[in-house]
Amino acid sequence: TIRGLVADYGLLIYAGIFIWTFFEGETFVIFMGMAAHLGLLDWTAVFMSAWIGSFCGDQCWFWIGRRWGGQLLVRYPKRRGGVETDLDLLRRYATWFILSFRFIYGVRNVASFAMGTSGVRPLRFAALNFVAAAVWALSFAGFGYIFGQALERVIGDIILAFGVTMLTMFALVFLGAYVAKRRKARRAAASAAADAQSRRAE
Repeated sequence: TIRGLVADYGLLIYAGIFIWTFFEGETFVIFMGMAAHLGLLDWTAVFMSAWIGSFCGDQCWFWIGRRWGGQLLVRYPKRRGGVETDLDLLRRYATWFILSFRFIYGVRNVASFAMGTSGVRPLRFAALNFVAAAVWALSFAGFGYIFGQALERVIGDIILAFGVTMLTMFALVFLGAYVAKRRKARRAAASAAADAQSRRAE
């Protein structure tokens, strides 16, 4: 049964929420909130997984920008335009941009990376990021829970449970494919670097 699967693999699902929100994950969190309404998942655990995943993801991109931002922009100049746009927004709106950038689709990772290159103090960014991640997780997990309640009244538990289960399976498959793709890319980059080093040694 669905509940049996959740009972057996619940921790894996929460880990998947953490990993998914580490990168993006708005839609995924909404569906997990819907699953919590059905009693398939614990809403507090969904919220906490999304909160911590979102916070950790942006902290990671921030420190990458702070440590290697200049080098990466030289290597990938096409990204410079997006970074400059986010830095302009940061200069204009300061704290409000740090609190709200994760709600703007498609700019989250670039924005936190850009702020890492900007000289924003790490402690200030971490504090604001912690608050913003909580608001973000509460908003989307809460919306999913409320939407699940409304949808249940229209189509009933069985159809909703089926839909949530199928979407969860799709999301996990997509996540596995994404992780595999990243690992393949890292191996290819490491191999290319090793070949370049070997040629220099010759």
